[in-house]
This record gives sequence, C-alpha cells and structure tokens, in this order.
Amino acid sequence: MHTITVIVPAHNEEEGLPATLESLARQTVPPDRILVVDDASTDRTGEVAASHGVTVLRPPRNLGSKAKAQNHALPHCTTDLVLAVDADTVLAPDYIERVVPVFDDPTVSVAAGTVRTRHTRTIWERGRSTEYLFGFHWQRPIQARANSPMVCSGCCSVFRRDDLVAFGGFPERTIVEDMDYTWSQQIAGRRAVYVSDAVALAADPEDLTYLRKQVWRWMAGFCQNVRLHLGRLILHKPLLAVWVLLALLEILTAPLWWATPFVAAATTGRSPALTFAWWAGAELVLTAPPLIYAAHRRKLPLSGVLVNLPCVYATKAVNLVYAWKALVVELLLVPLHLARGLTVYEKGRADCRPAVPAGASAAAVP
Repeated sequence: MHTITVIVPAHNEEEGLPATLESLARQTVPPDRILVVDDASTDRTGEVAASHGVTVLRPPRNLGSKAKAQNHALPHCTTDLVLAVDADTVLAPDYIERVVPVFDDPTVSVAAGTVRTRHTRTIWERGRSTEYLFGFHWQRPIQARANSPMVCSGCCSVFRRDDLVAFGGFPERTIVEDMDYTWSQQIAGRRAVYVSDAVALAADPEDLTYLRKQVWRWMAGFCQNVRLHLGRLILHKPLLAVWVLLALLEILTAPLWWATPFVAAATTGRSPALTFAWWAGAELVLTAPPLIYAAHRRKLPLSGVLVNLPCVYATKAVNLVYAWKALVVELLLVPLHLARGLTVYEKGRADCRPAVPAGASAAAVP
C-alpha cells in the first residue's frame, strides 16, 4: 500500500490555488498529506492554503525557482511517494488512483499523466491545447511504448521519494527540473512512465508576453539538458537519445518546411496561393489524424478541436523563434563562455491579483 504527499509550490497564487486544492480534496485516493510552499507571496496565498486545511511552509525569502521551493518541502515528506503539482493545475478526481499503481514495479522512479489546457479563451491557449492533444496522443504514446518518455510533466509528476532523496532532490542545475530528472533517472537504469488515463488540466499562458517567457524557459531548459546529458543518453539510453536528436532535427529543419510554399512558388512559377494550399493540405494530413483520435479518446467535440487547429501555427511560430534562440545561446554561446544562459525562473502567467473586496474600487488594488 503506497502513501503519498503532495507538494504545491506557490508564489502569488491566491486566485488559482483553491481550484488546485479542491481537486486534491476530491481525489478518489486521497493523499496522506498536502504541503503548500508559500514562496514569499505578497498576496493571500498562505491564508488561502491554510483555509483549506493543508500544511503551509513559508521560506524566509523567495527561493527563486519551482525546484528550490519543492526542495524546501522535501524534508517534510515521509511517505514513499511524492506528487508535485503546480498551483494552477487541476487534477482529475482519479489522477492519484491511476498513477500510483505503476509504482508497484520497483524499477519505476517517476510517472505522470496526460496534460490538457484548462482554458481555451485566446489564440495562444487554443494553440497550446492543440499542441497538447497532438503531443500526448501521438508522440508520448510512441515514447512510452519504447520505454523512453522525453519528460514526465512537472505540473503533475509522482516521484518515488527514496530515489528523489538519493538524487539530491529536485534538480536545480537546469531551468526545467522535470526533464532533467526524467533523463537522469533513465540514464541510471530507472524507469519513467507515462500514464495516459490520468489527466491533469494546466493553466497555460493567455497572452503573448507570458507565452514567450514560458516557451523560452522550456526551450532553454531542453538545450541545457542536451548539453548536460546527450553523451550519456547515447551510451545508456539510446532510444531516448533518438527522440532528443529528432527534436533537434525538427528545430533545425522547421524553417525549411515553413519556407517550402514560398520557395516552391519562386522556383516553379506556380501561384503562391496554390503552393500554400498544397503545403496546408500536407500539414492537415500530418496533423489531423492524431487530433481526431485525441478528440475521440477524450470525448471532446471534434468541431472544437478542428477549429483550434489554425491557432497552433501562432504558438509554433513562437516555439520556433525561441528554439533557435536556445540553440544559439545554450548550445553555442554558453560552451564558448560567451553567455550565461537562462538561469532566472519566470512563470508563464502573471501573478494572480488579489480579489477586490465588496464595495472597494478596483483602482485601489495595487
């Protein structure tokens, strides 16, 4: 019988935190303990957490990253499993019930489920929703069948505590601790597992400003892990190395694919509209089948999934810009000691603003 502690790192999350804690309270297999790390919040995050009956830990100062906040809580975990949940993530009621059984296999070190977008109000959220549906219903299952997932998502991962403590806690050496830990454990011969039927809903960036910050962190973190781990991946986990190299190849060749309709128009004399229609048709053939399957699997309206499809090209464009920036900075300039790389953790959303008391003016809220 497994026991489990939940760690929720939170900085200025008074608005979003209640939904996260309520989703934990509704679990069909309730956690043994919930720890909220109130990381020097300037709003009522700590009070909100305490009102839900959970344990609140308050570091003396802002720790500067999610991994550091999680490590602050780790010594307080005495259960055999630890679930790390972002303060803006809502878990399906059976999330813990579905993930925990994989730890009956003593070789499993970390596991996580499927991530979906909580909101689809803006073009950026709609684009991210499409990315998640494609990734978690096409790329992730293939990686899982090969026993080499690229990452156990940090917003909802379950860890074997003994492995986590032996590793030194949540890794702080890169800007994305989830990928670092997933790769490190697989290099060490441990297993990372994708549990497709366990669903978590994440709040993603709703505007371009915060999408850029999140994507830059993700892409820089990916390249930091490539720099740190690729040699050992090739030696000890070659299939995972294949996925990593394919991801790098996709980044390198994406500009060529995006330029294809324009190059074809210039070299064949055909109209740009015709070559773009050919390109869009090829994209649809490559992209639509996994999305149709995802809609069926998750019982989502197919019309809504397909309506969101064009939005993914806006997020893909942002991804491409910051992927190339990460390649240049993290894989070229940092090894040459010409840049430090990304070391400052920035959230992909604005801090939640305090609620306005009844009768108060919105202008009075700082």
